[in-house]
Amino acid sequence: MSLYESDVTKLMRELLENNPELKELQRRNRATWWDKKLDLPELKRQAESEAPKAPYAYFPLPKAEK
Repeated sequence: MSLYESDVTKLMRELLENNPELKELQRRNRATWWDKKLDLPELKRQAESEAPKAPYAYFPLPKAEK
């Protein structure tokens, strides 16, 4: 019995086989956005200074009648 391989999996495998430089490009681009050291004091400062958000952002809640 042969194992199923989707068209997308075949496409990605062939793409990476034909373009081995994509692996290095993928590593560098990941490091640009994700592989970063966190500045914990700065994250805490940002969280504390954030303004409160409305419970429903798309339109204001109706005002209570008096």
